[in-house]
Amino acid sequence: MKKLLEVCVDSLASARAAIAGGADRLELCSALLAGGLTPSPELLRQIRRESSIPVRCLMRPRAGDFLYSQDEINLLCAQINSLRQAGADGFVIGCLTAEGDLDRCAMQQLVNACGDCGLTLHRAIDVARDPLQTYRDAAALGIDTILTSGAAASCMEGQTVLGRLLVERDRTEGPEILIGAGVNADVIRTLTQTLPGARAFHMSGKIERESGMKFRREGVPMGLPGLDEWHIQQTDCSAVRAARTALDGYAT
Repeated sequence: MKKLLEVCVDSLASARAAIAGGADRLELCSALLAGGLTPSPELLRQIRRESSIPVRCLMRPRAGDFLYSQDEINLLCAQINSLRQAGADGFVIGCLTAEGDLDRCAMQQLVNACGDCGLTLHRAIDVARDPLQTYRDAAALGIDTILTSGAAASCMEGQTVLGRLLVERDRTEGPEILIGAGVNADVIRTLTQTLPGARAFHMSGKIERESGMKFRREGVPMGLPGLDEWHIQQTDCSAVRAARTALDGYAT
């Protein structure tokens, strides 16, 4: 199976850096500092004017949990339609029930809206009650990729669950396991040794860029108190290139 390096971006500048660094695919979102929200079609069109790289759009209407109302599902379906028209190749989706299981009814509505586009189940699996059963439920819905840290804060901490999911992938020839949360070149080198069959990784490769603002009024946050308004997080081309080299150096 082919190795995959996916980079999560929320700006044109980050997309350019990811592409230059050797990303195979982009996950496009907005508000990456909030864990990622649905991106705008206009941003996708900007990227499309410069590159034909595969782009999967994160579909998340708000920060917080993955228990969505029908109004929120309707909104996501409408946004999926707009992003398909703007050139999305796939979508990154995930809905849970209050009990922590995959909400197959809500998921089916999103799957239907996505049509024949590629589909990733996002890290909702990492806060699900039973990650292995969630993997199986996602496979039954036609999901082709599962983005996961192994139900942990980082993929390095989640290696036990990641190992079980990789075994299930191979046993069933099911969705690819896309390893995320804390991925960099060193992590790729480690996990390709400790997790047999690990071959798909998801990263943002962010660095903080100093704001160009000379006048800075302190103590007036635009969002959460304490959030630094004078540094902008952006994908670093060299971090992506290093990850690309690490992944290419691993023999599957």
